[in-house]
Amino acid sequence: MIETLLVLGCLFLIGKSSVIIRNRINFKGLSTFGKANQVDLSVAVCIPARNEEKVIGTCIDSVLTQSYPNLHVYVLNDRSEDNTAEIIHSSKVRFGDNLTVLQGSDRPVDWLGKPWACHQLGLVAKADIVVFLDADTWLEPDAISRIVRAMETTHVDFVTVWPQQHTRSFWEKTIVPMVYYALLGFLPVKYSERKPRWMPTFFHNRFRSLFAAACGQCMAFRMEAYWAIGGHEAVKDKIVEDVSLARLILQQGFRMRMYHGMQMIHCRMYRNQQELFSGFRKNFLAGFDNNIPLFLLMSVLHLIAYIFPILVLVASICTPVSEITISIALLNILIMISHRVLLARWFAWSSVFSFLHPVGVIWFQLLGIRVLIDYFTGSKVSWKGENVNLK
Repeated sequence: MIETLLVLGCLFLIGKSSVIIRNRINFKGLSTFGKANQVDLSVAVCIPARNEEKVIGTCIDSVLTQSYPNLHVYVLNDRSEDNTAEIIHSSKVRFGDNLTVLQGSDRPVDWLGKPWACHQLGLVAKADIVVFLDADTWLEPDAISRIVRAMETTHVDFVTVWPQQHTRSFWEKTIVPMVYYALLGFLPVKYSERKPRWMPTFFHNRFRSLFAAACGQCMAFRMEAYWAIGGHEAVKDKIVEDVSLARLILQQGFRMRMYHGMQMIHCRMYRNQQELFSGFRKNFLAGFDNNIPLFLLMSVLHLIAYIFPILVLVASICTPVSEITISIALLNILIMISHRVLLARWFAWSSVFSFLHPVGVIWFQLLGIRVLIDYFTGSKVSWKGENVNLK
């Protein structure tokens, strides 16, 4: 039984290895594109901000100092309760007509906060391309120009960029990289761009949206495509609205690309363990489409692949265990660490924290228990002063 579980975990990790290696080849950086050849395409950058006093100034400054000239910035103060409004006003004084400031209205009862804020921005933004940025994101001077060039070159309707994630505290360095590990270990990025060769066209036409992913920290739409899929109104009740928008793009026959933003687009999504737990708590189950059986299955597989081999090695100190069993357990651990070291070198994270991957797995297991309790008891999660219902 022990060896069977270890082999199952090993096969799971080998499967992830093949996906990670493939993504290392196919998941291109935005920096691979040069600056836009033409500047006739107008760009509207939309930034929703609720209680973002720590980051909104840096975000606005980075967008309004872009090298791309045909650009206008819209910032919505979503009823902030801190100094966000004052910081936005200061930016307006400095940058003048290049910045439009909106005051968010009360959220309708059937909308979630972020889709409502983005919807208000989308209604006033007038441009060929609309870019939605989170307030905790900041850009290098050529980032928007390269996004435009990427859309020109590939002739796509939607581009999403996964920023370079900056981590400083212990828990940030332990937990944040696991988000990219989940993405790049399960989804072959290329399949969001084209049909898998092994999949019949009939099935691909029905299930192509399952290959969609997106990062709401940076999303760029051709305006006609954005409104063709219904804009943020189409995802007004979706907690993971970015993925839902990407799925609508593919479902309605539009084309998309995903890139990473190393050295181009930056983000520090959370700053401490409390923010991490609250932030992931609101969208962890939604990332599985609220599919409880799938959620539980992945939990069990992660325990088998990442925690069980360590328990076997610890038990072998006191209990006789065969050399084959120990070898398989060591192989599982080696593959696991290799995955994380590869990603650490790729995304400029500390390789030391690759060895703490099991700590991150346990952290997410505890989070999963909390999320299931929320789901079955109907508890609401508080995030930036608003309550989010997980159902």
